[in-house]
Amino acid sequence: VQLQASGGGLVQAGGSLRLSCAASGNIFSINGMAWYRQAPGKQREFLAVISRGGTTNYADSVKGRFTISRDNAKNTVYLQLNSLKPEDTAVYYCNARYVVTVGTSSGMDYWGKGTQVTVSS
Repeated sequence: VQLQASGGGLVQAGGSLRLSCAASGNIFSINGMAWYRQAPGKQREFLAVISRGGTTNYADSVKGRFTISRDNAKNTVYLQLNSLKPEDTAVYYCNARYVVTVGTSSGMDYWGKGTQVTVSS
């Protein structure tokens, strides 16, 4: 199973970006899909998670500005980033939780390699 994140880039403060993360491989099902970020010198920070049924949960730091969504048919999760601030600058990582592959009965978690988001002031 591989996760490929895309959509990062350089944006001015107040701007928007839409991140995508597609999971590929012999996937039977994916439980939760989430986004995290890590700024230089800081620990990885949870941002948002969405269940297979569409239930969402957000970190207080991004609630109201970021929106997570997913397309189960495409095994893809999205993160809409609005009203971006310079402190949102980080590498953004996607996480697929409890991924069950065809022919197995248990799941594993997987991480993407990350996409850089840089917000200029």
